[in-house]
Amino acid sequence: MKTITIEGQLRSEFGKTATRLLRSEEKVPCVIYGGAETVSFSAPITAFKPLVYTPDFQLAEIKLEGKTYRCILKDMQFDTVTDELAHVDFLELVENKQVVATLPLRMVGQSAGVKAGGKLVVKMKSLKVKAFPKDLVENLEVDITNLELNENIRVEDVKVSNIEILNSPRIPVASVVMTRQLKQEEAAAEKDAKKK
Repeated sequence: MKTITIEGQLRSEFGKTATRLLRSEEKVPCVIYGGAETVSFSAPITAFKPLVYTPDFQLAEIKLEGKTYRCILKDMQFDTVTDELAHVDFLELVENKQVVATLPLRMVGQSAGVKAGGKLVVKMKSLKVKAFPKDLVENLEVDITNLELNENIRVEDVKVSNIEILNSPRIPVASVVMTRQLKQEEAAAEKDAKKK
């Protein structure tokens, strides 16, 4: 799995003034929780680009004054005016402790319904899961090969091992719908059949 390394400095001062000063230096205040202790730190805003602006699920290796924390991105806030990254929350990965994460879905295969002229509609791009850190994966693969016209693949059809999916099992993940052209062709075929 892809890991992004972020080097930062521990924070000793808190409050609005300290935070404002950090942001003026183009640094982002952050917090790591979920481990033995809660750690507050800051890092340059540029260090977060490969982690924040991607649909991929990645690990973050945060290096702070000789100590390294393995984390996942948990939450982020953006400035309402400038849209700049304002704050980041990380969850430390502890080996024998399950974590809740959001993993992206990746459709694999060529759908039978699409081959028949239908259109694939992806209704969910990610799923919320609970797993041990060693079982986390970059994405969850959804095989759409047997997906026929006017059929759905639901959350319960996504098969993964050692990962508990927290979304409702009946929610559709992807479906193949009939295109306008296919509807017109079927209507024309029905008309021809009635004339005969």
